[in-house]
Amino acid sequence: MSGLRRVVRSGVRRRRVQAAVVGLVTAAAVTATVLGAGLLVASRAPFDDAFAVQRGAHLTVRADSGAVTEPQLAASASTPGVVAAAGPYRMLVVAFTEGGGMRTPPLTVVARADPGGPVDRIELAGGRWPAGPDEIVLSGGAVRLPPGSRLTTPGGAEFTVVGTARSISDTAGAWVLPSAAGVLDGPDTADGYQMLYRFADARTATEVGTGRDAVVSALPAGAVTGARSWLDVRQQAVEDAAVFVPFLVAFALLGIVMALLVVGTVVAGTVGAATRRIGILKALGCTPAGIVRAFVAQTLVPAAAGAVAGAVTGNLIALPVLAETEQVYGSANTTIAWWVTVVATGGVLAVVTLTAWTAALRAGRLRTVDAIAIGRASGPARGRWASRLAARLPVARPVGLGLARPFARPARTVAILLAVATGAAAVTFATGLAASLLRIQTALTQDVADVTVNGDPDAAPAADPAAVLAAIDAQPGTRARYGLTQAPGAVAGVAEPVSVTTITGDAAWDGFEMVSGRWFAAPGEAVVGGPLLTATGVRIGDTVTVRIEGAPVRLLIVGEVFESSMAVFTATPAGRNPFEYRVALAPDTDAGAYAQSLTGALAGRGLTARPSGTETDPLLLVVEGLTATLTLLLLAVAALGVLNMLVLDLRDRVHDLGVHKALGMTPGQTIAMVVASVAGVGLVGGLLGVPAGVATQRLVVPAMAASGGLRLPESLLDVYGPVLLAALALGGPLTAVLGALLPAGWAARTRTATALRSE
Repeated sequence: MSGLRRVVRSGVRRRRVQAAVVGLVTAAAVTATVLGAGLLVASRAPFDDAFAVQRGAHLTVRADSGAVTEPQLAASASTPGVVAAAGPYRMLVVAFTEGGGMRTPPLTVVARADPGGPVDRIELAGGRWPAGPDEIVLSGGAVRLPPGSRLTTPGGAEFTVVGTARSISDTAGAWVLPSAAGVLDGPDTADGYQMLYRFADARTATEVGTGRDAVVSALPAGAVTGARSWLDVRQQAVEDAAVFVPFLVAFALLGIVMALLVVGTVVAGTVGAATRRIGILKALGCTPAGIVRAFVAQTLVPAAAGAVAGAVTGNLIALPVLAETEQVYGSANTTIAWWVTVVATGGVLAVVTLTAWTAALRAGRLRTVDAIAIGRASGPARGRWASRLAARLPVARPVGLGLARPFARPARTVAILLAVATGAAAVTFATGLAASLLRIQTALTQDVADVTVNGDPDAAPAADPAAVLAAIDAQPGTRARYGLTQAPGAVAGVAEPVSVTTITGDAAWDGFEMVSGRWFAAPGEAVVGGPLLTATGVRIGDTVTVRIEGAPVRLLIVGEVFESSMAVFTATPAGRNPFEYRVALAPDTDAGAYAQSLTGALAGRGLTARPSGTETDPLLLVVEGLTATLTLLLLAVAALGVLNMLVLDLRDRVHDLGVHKALGMTPGQTIAMVVASVAGVGLVGGLLGVPAGVATQRLVVPAMAASGGLRLPESLLDVYGPVLLAALALGGPLTAVLGALLPAGWAARTRTATALRSE
């Protein structure tokens, strides 16, 4: 054993390039694997822990007070499959007025005597629970006000905010005592009941659906106006972290493939270069199994160092992603679980070990006499036909020798080809991911406009929209424009407020992307976001009633727009004028000068024009940062893989190199020969890697969107143009050339006499 340890230490010291390659590729694979698996587990752990402690509701049911009685709802607690229930609670949707006169979005207010109970125990984050009928506790969602703030109902009743609480089941936007329900009720208030259930089995959507069907069947027909599963709440709570998982899994797979490829070729090349050494070790008494263990150990030493570095890096990169989850649940333990790090690191090391063992088996099978006799001979000559063909090409002789070299060592050529193809696939995927995410952000924020015209919402109706639009059209440089106003709305059966955007003019140019259907064309038509379709269960062609500032408005849904919120876009109704206008400018128009001129033209209307500023989503920045980091890591590994193969190849044919130098080959020609030996392989690798990267982008980006509850239109995926694809394909030979520069420099500096003595 002591002898094998000396062999291992000697092998690691003598093959530093190979050790660096193995360490880096292992670090890349472990980093991506720890991130993907760790974020998937850690993002759900705080919610699951809080849900268990607070006895969250597996199903939240909203019932029509005109179709069911409180005793009937209470009796549903004995439905088969229900293990606990709470309620019925009075539920009202109210739009309050804050102390400064600003109206709040419609809040789902639940009348509840205390925060405890068998289901959905409310956790106070600050202040206290209401003690009187004029006090209210907010959830800290759509409306965030400190204790002591005043809220006024449409009927004039005043409530004092006495605390902030959170429901793990997201059952309400605010809570009051049951005695306050009559004060809140009014002509502009939606009324109903809320019932909360926990089921014996609720781990899957099918199990929750079975429980829901049982509850609905136990109540009068038409009593249930809405029901929300805890799985939907859970998905929404963890969707930010969940968005990261698909692309991290893609990088993890790329890293593991690279590990398999590079480690296998490193060990196989090392065995081929050390044939004579293996024969001597066997002659001295080393067993075949001992030889194999020695080569595996030589690989595991740098791999273990890389795995530790990758595990630490993965945990550090995950911290900013999990910070938001920590703030939401007040948990101080939102980190990657230690066992996830251990399993991911151990799994990658197991892959490295298996690959190294498979490649090292040849060393154990070599016969002692054959190994000593063969020594460092390169084996049977291959590729002579390629050499003869290259000699006829109209290129310099050193370049021709380089072009023919890949056919002499087909196994190593394939290894270089796959390394470059993997690097090209990573760059192509990263480029497409970044472009798609930018288009997605544009579609979600509608930030295509160059200039925005704003005014006071209370004063905006005084400005005639026709006059404002005419003034905008009269400005030189105007390409397109529209006006909009936003108001909170409410839909029966949906607890969250709905954002209603009413539009004057053509707004389809401002980053709106249609998933299906068409853009609205007349008043009474609307396009809505996917989350609203999911929450209400309606489809394109159905009619939905939205209460806008207390007034019911029936809208025909004609299309689904790409939107992450409960959004409704429709035409501006009569009597409601826009308070904001968005303008797109013609090319080469200065936005600052245009805004200044337009402000002057709108003088006296209470409107001001400003160049639009684009805010980048922090989540997008984190994803792009992770993508760039992992891509550069994989590119470095690909280049080092090329470097390793060339080092092994040049050592094998160092005598041939000396002969070329003795015949007059200059250092510059030597570099040209080495670079030419990988340039063609790099080009083929780029041509293979680009389609693989495009296919990966087509799989991963929709999966990321689905993790956030979104469906992507095709226009957000078509980001590759012919010029970009050609540039990405040229990245293959560039990567190969970068990996060849160091070995080429070493070959150029090698003295002729030294090379000739190295046979």
